[in-house]
Amino acid sequence: MAGWRRGRRTGRTATATSSSGGYRQELKRTLGSFQVFAISFAFISVAVGVFGTYDEVLQTAGPVGIWLWLIAAVGPTLVALVVAQFAARITLSGSSYQWASRLADPRTGWWFGWLTFCYLAIAVVAIDNALASQAFMPLVGLAPDEDTARVITLAVLAVQALVAIASTRLVGWINSAAVGLEVALVVVVAIALVVAVLVTGDGSAANLTSRGVAAHAPDYFAVGGGLMLAMIMGLATLVGFDSAANLAEEAKDPHRSVPRAIVGSVVAAGILGMLLLIALTVAIEDVPRISADGSPVAAIMRERLGPAAEKALLVAVSFAFFGAGVVVMVSCSRLVYAMSRDARFPAHRVMRRVDPRTQTPVPATLLILALGVVLMVALPGAALLELITASTILPALIYGAIIVLYLAVRRRLGRREGAFDLGRLELPVAVCALAWTLLALFVLVTPREALVPVVVVAGLLLLGGLFFLGMLLFDRSSLDAEPGADTDW
Repeated sequence: MAGWRRGRRTGRTATATSSSGGYRQELKRTLGSFQVFAISFAFISVAVGVFGTYDEVLQTAGPVGIWLWLIAAVGPTLVALVVAQFAARITLSGSSYQWASRLADPRTGWWFGWLTFCYLAIAVVAIDNALASQAFMPLVGLAPDEDTARVITLAVLAVQALVAIASTRLVGWINSAAVGLEVALVVVVAIALVVAVLVTGDGSAANLTSRGVAAHAPDYFAVGGGLMLAMIMGLATLVGFDSAANLAEEAKDPHRSVPRAIVGSVVAAGILGMLLLIALTVAIEDVPRISADGSPVAAIMRERLGPAAEKALLVAVSFAFFGAGVVVMVSCSRLVYAMSRDARFPAHRVMRRVDPRTQTPVPATLLILALGVVLMVALPGAALLELITASTILPALIYGAIIVLYLAVRRRLGRREGAFDLGRLELPVAVCALAWTLLALFVLVTPREALVPVVVVAGLLLLGGLFFLGMLLFDRSSLDAEPGADTDW
């Protein structure tokens, strides 16, 4: 195939002597350091995560449940430190697929790629559907309606695909603007709410230790109970920081910018998210009433700062949703492109094509759009919700696998001067990160409501197994060949 040849292991350590990794450079390096950071931060999107899950925290654990965000922030930071170790050494589109293919074997890498593809393909639909139903429709005064939300979701998917195809530089600009707006929003809202509470005397710092409407829940401290469920806000939000690694071939100085973006985005999101949650919680005047509201963040803004502030919030959150959706679509298309140029994805001869004018993988992007359309049109509401819920389990599986891979190959990893490196801390950080991912998986699969999502994940693994078996039977050579050509890994 054009652009790559089957290579062979050289027996050298995994030090990055060539940023191309044996591939011909087809994607254009246009993303600067802040734009790379914006890619990861936009995927995490603190405003989107808090806006979409704060009601669940109030209902299951009460306002005191926000403190679980701190625990949920420490864990992903440890994971990000491990991921950054790989990102500093192998700066190729495909991230975990490339890391496992080169440091373990191509078959293991295929499974990394499949899990990540499933997660990203579902995530873009989840984000855009939430944009339509939770932000855009309330903003323009549309009554809740599933069919209307689906139509809007399809329109958003189409616009995002056009942006992703048009230019990676445009994607960088949009996400930089979205991140700048989101950071400003979080800081301004937090300060404004605190000032409003101090001036009016409404609200209370006692909310920070209140169990609210969950005070008398019999299973509050039980496994799978209310307090444990509150951790899902952080688990569902503080993910996707590795998306910068999927655009490494379009980043300038990726050995430095990508690892910094991965770690920096998690740290920034953790701090800003905690500040926003504290401000929102202190500003609540009537905990039961706000807990019963379908959109408590908007309700708090409306009561404390007025309807204009609520509208401004919805505009900013809508933009943040859109930016996050663009990032996910672009990241997924780069993964498809990376697997396709190694002949390890269905219709790979088409999916690996890069438009010579825009220097973007157009067929791969259109595939993500097509999958989004199929999911929105074919799946009924309950099935779509279960699929989206199942997608929250996939990141924990993926990150756990990445950490296990790191522990298995870390002694063979070389060092690159000036690149991100944990040094002597690498082993304790990796062990703690693995413990965290096991805890996260336990929290995600333990609740009774998680039974169907777990079955959905098992179905996705089974589907991947069928694809994998087909490749073994009909195209074994693509799984046996080393990725790239003349590599120094």
